[in-house]
Amino acid sequence: MTEPKRVAVLGRGLVPVHEPVLRADDLGALHGDGLFETLHVRRGRPWLADEHLTRLARAAAGAELPLPPVGALAGLLDTICAGWPPEVEGALRLVCTRGPEGGGPSTVYATLGEVPAAARRARETGVSVATLPLGVTADGRAGLGWLPTGGKSISYASSTAARRWAARRGVDDVLWVSTDGYALEGPTASLVWLEGGTLCTVPPARTGVLPGVTAAWLLAHAAELGCAAAERMTTPGDLRQADVAWLTSSLRGVAEIRTLDGVGLGRQVSPHTRRLQALLGQP
Repeated sequence: MTEPKRVAVLGRGLVPVHEPVLRADDLGALHGDGLFETLHVRRGRPWLADEHLTRLARAAAGAELPLPPVGALAGLLDTICAGWPPEVEGALRLVCTRGPEGGGPSTVYATLGEVPAAARRARETGVSVATLPLGVTADGRAGLGWLPTGGKSISYASSTAARRWAARRGVDDVLWVSTDGYALEGPTASLVWLEGGTLCTVPPARTGVLPGVTAAWLLAHAAELGCAAAERMTTPGDLRQADVAWLTSSLRGVAEIRTLDGVGLGRQVSPHTRRLQALLGQP
């Protein structure tokens, strides 16, 4: 039986899922002006909540987006998770918009539902990935002082367009590549790979990629696998020579890249994948 979806609004608590949350003139709806975080609910609690709230606060400062106190945001997470069955994996999204056009308080709400079956399946079978040009150099975004980076913007049109492009071509996901040939990130995932005895990810400060919470946690715990950890630049060609490569995100956790632009990267799911999933405590 599917667990019913939930919606909670800051200052209002749980509300019926059909009840309006955004005003028609909210700048989040009009301009995509806002931020969000996606958290994995395990055993009834949001995992790595402090890390997600820290990333949200950092991104909000860069975007000059006023946020409620962190205690209020944490309380909203508690409200929506209260009584969630501990055996059901949850997909929790915390959304903060600019608020009404012409001024007014931010709109802050959360949604909670079950983790999609496709995300759970990706952990077991891996994903097929195609590269897609992003149209900027690897360090182009980070070098623009006016462009906020490091946050999950609700202006998500380019990400959803990339996922639709992938679906039309019969692959599971996309890996964005810079004009100078570097692999960066997926529309909804960070890139992590194993190179020799080193667990690697793309440097967010240099490239402007989203600093993935799951990726950072894995690198911080790499020593538990007997690995070093490093931020490095890489290319699609380099990834084909790596021991194994993954897309990581809050809901999918660790999903092995099985094919890249139609080229198989291994005959079966790597044992390194199972080790990372066990480290992550992934169901």
